[in-house]
Amino acid sequence: MINITNNLWENIVVTGGAGFIGSNLVLELQRRFPKSHIDVVDDFRSGDFANLEDFRGDVQAFDVSRIDMADLFYNRPPTVMFHLASITDTTVTDDKLMLHDNVEGFRGILDYCIENNVPLVYASSAATYGIGEGRMSEDNTPAPANVYAFSKTILDNVARKAMKDIPEQHIVGLKFFNVYGPREGHKKIASSMIYHLSRMMKEGKRPRIFAPGDQKRDFVYVRDVVDAIIAALGAEESGIYNVGSGRARSFNELCAILNDVLGIDLAPEYFECPYPFYQPFTEADLTRAKAALGYEPKYSLEDGVADYMKFLYG
Repeated sequence: MINITNNLWENIVVTGGAGFIGSNLVLELQRRFPKSHIDVVDDFRSGDFANLEDFRGDVQAFDVSRIDMADLFYNRPPTVMFHLASITDTTVTDDKLMLHDNVEGFRGILDYCIENNVPLVYASSAATYGIGEGRMSEDNTPAPANVYAFSKTILDNVARKAMKDIPEQHIVGLKFFNVYGPREGHKKIASSMIYHLSRMMKEGKRPRIFAPGDQKRDFVYVRDVVDAIIAALGAEESGIYNVGSGRARSFNELCAILNDVLGIDLAPEYFECPYPFYQPFTEADLTRAKAALGYEPKYSLEDGVADYMKFLYG
């Protein structure tokens, strides 16, 4: 049985808390646990202060791969740690930079949590599954197609060894699929398809998608992802779990949903995918996440897009 302290929510730390998923998590934690102290640690390479406009906690502007955790938290040790900080741009090709910042940042966080008995939830990625055709299960052999996916694969390897060696330590990794939703616009080119296509369509332009448009992705709304992250603290044992919608939807379907929600009628404009490592199909097997975390996604793609468009355009 993993060790969870009675004061679990007293001092919450979220690394990468100014980023897309991180800021949504921080604001939801603030809503659910108003008496908790929440620290955001973010170097703002891929975060934005505007994402934390309503945040009432503290922000520390540090790169977690280049600072000693004991020095960072000497004044107020965390009682729980959510680690979402990483280089998330999959087009970055600098192997050393990606591996150092993602893996060594995680290693420092993990070592600190083990030494201080701090429960840890960290962000992995469905990119570790690589290019495939079937549903993706946690038992699948990793097949990273780029260095970002490789870095997340190494994170999972390091985490699994710690889970085996120290079974009483709470360590949960979450493999996020294609997340979309509020507070992602600052990511620019790295924002979701849903964000970019909606912007084109609102400007009266046809949505540009990879030909022939029947590629399918597991699009998961960020509100469901945040629920999964918080639920991970209730897992009875450590592990790595998928977080998606559990249903693959095609690019053509997505364009049709956006047309319906936005009240317009723009046919897709097709072009060839320029990325040899692009995943043409992703779909999360949620069997383990449902059993271990009680995770049940609430938003269909139709409902998530509708909610998101209200956030973006009122």
